[in-house]
Amino acid sequence: MHFALLPAQRAAEAPHAPAVADDRRVLDNTTFDQFIARAAATLRSRGVGRGDVVAVQLPNTADLIVTLFAAWRLGAAVTPINPALTPDEARYQATDAGSSVLVTDNDRRGDLDVPVQLTADLYGVSDVDVRSVEPRDDDLALLIYTSGTTGRPKGVHLDHANLSAQCATLVRALGLTADDHSLLILPLFHANGIVVGTLSPLLAGGHTTVAGRFKPDGFLAKVETARPTFFSAVPTIYQMLVDLPAEVRPDTSSIRYGICGAAPASVELLAKVEERYGFPLIEGYGLSECTCVATVNPVDGVRKAGTVGPALPGVTVRVIGADGAELPPGEPGDVVIAGPNVMRRYLNRPEDTADTLVNGELRTGDIGFLDEDGYLTLVDRAKDLIIRGGENIYPKEIESVVYQLPQVAEAAVVGRPDLKFGEVPVLYVALADGATLDAESIRLHASDKLARYKLPEEITILPSLPKNAVGKLDKPALRKRTTPPVATP
Repeated sequence: MHFALLPAQRAAEAPHAPAVADDRRVLDNTTFDQFIARAAATLRSRGVGRGDVVAVQLPNTADLIVTLFAAWRLGAAVTPINPALTPDEARYQATDAGSSVLVTDNDRRGDLDVPVQLTADLYGVSDVDVRSVEPRDDDLALLIYTSGTTGRPKGVHLDHANLSAQCATLVRALGLTADDHSLLILPLFHANGIVVGTLSPLLAGGHTTVAGRFKPDGFLAKVETARPTFFSAVPTIYQMLVDLPAEVRPDTSSIRYGICGAAPASVELLAKVEERYGFPLIEGYGLSECTCVATVNPVDGVRKAGTVGPALPGVTVRVIGADGAELPPGEPGDVVIAGPNVMRRYLNRPEDTADTLVNGELRTGDIGFLDEDGYLTLVDRAKDLIIRGGENIYPKEIESVVYQLPQVAEAAVVGRPDLKFGEVPVLYVALADGATLDAESIRLHASDKLARYKLPEEITILPSLPKNAVGKLDKPALRKRTTPPVATP
């Protein structure tokens, strides 16, 4: 279904059923549709129509979700901007996206060079009925900007056909129904928060509660009061939950499963969460360039810890070698994705698009392998590969060994320039709360599991490791901490 039509259909079929809630308001289907109509009228009064782009820079609130649907009702697209960005960073995104309107809050008005700025509290002003434009599947829906680990962030062009296909297959794969209730803790400027946390449960007839800023104790209290059936989070959040004191024992019985994505989780972390809180973690894999998700471990079926599951229905995942030929099971190579969820292009980046979309397939930049059952195991990012004196080293292999130590909460390996070998691995570690462990103990453990050339040349223990805006470990920031070699005169 085209998402421009969904709120009105929900209001007609179940007018008083819950739709979206946050800390300020609870919207049933009728009220949700009314808020969207008013927001659409406000946007229309500011000149927004088909083909326009609405920038929205708001914290996680129901207003942000209303903005999405209001823009789509007018045939416009949305580019969500991370509220933590500096004015220069946010200005770049709004300008690159060609935004004509910025929806923000009072704290950020005037920061960006967008012709028209309005605050979300104006949405209740107009009662003018705005008729939906005729929905088209090829209308631009979202411009999600990549995290920009290499150069300026790129706008991922997703149309309504992408969104409809992605959410329909997620509803099927995750077994979502009208009884499901998503507790949204991931940011709504990222594809996961929009697609998995919001659109998919709404499409299934369920509802979403926006939890706001994540704090472990506050989140678990919200679980007990809101009674969600699932939520999606990153490994860092799950680690924070298992690190809570043993006496913290919330009622999590409403949760069918937690979804783990955005970064690889260790097998040990998956087991710790299920043992402590009683629900399984369903690990999946995807990226903004394939709308959000390409593979996921089955909810009802064989889940293979350490893998990110098989391809979603309608999606094809292959692993290819340098010559483009498909590799046999167990052999690592480049992961490529095909399907109706694959983006149309990068905005204003024809060369990057040509490099990334090859023969209709998305070159993910990830290295992995498939097993005989089609389950994907990620080995590493191609750009994170370390070549030490001609030997390929995959950081994830080292990190997986280090994660076997129960004291380790976070581990990241990056390459450091080396005069002799060209590049060597260095390891950064953060410990679980209250744990003690020294670098030599980590080194001894690793030496029993890894070939000598794979052993980290240096081990640094930090209070925590840096993260980017979506909770992934920020390896570019760690690379900046490494000390390059100095040639002897």
